[in-house]
Amino acid sequence: MGIGVSIFFLTIGAILKFAIEPDVLGDSVHIDVIGIIFMVAGVVGIAISVFLTSRRGVIVDPEVHHRENPPPV
Repeated sequence: MGIGVSIFFLTIGAILKFAIEPDVLGDSVHIDVIGIIFMVAGVVGIAISVFLTSRRGVIVDPEVHHRENPPPV
């Protein structure tokens, strides 16, 4: 799940939690709880995306690295 999808889930969750009346679908469906679940999924998705993006390092070509930093003699 990318950052864009995570922000989408966070936004939909906030709309379900704060902008819609909790009893709009009746007593059996708690739309505010569904909104909280979407918001948690969005926050977790953002955290995972940021973590995985920060772990991506620069891939070093061994040939270029060897030419720029010759081994000690």
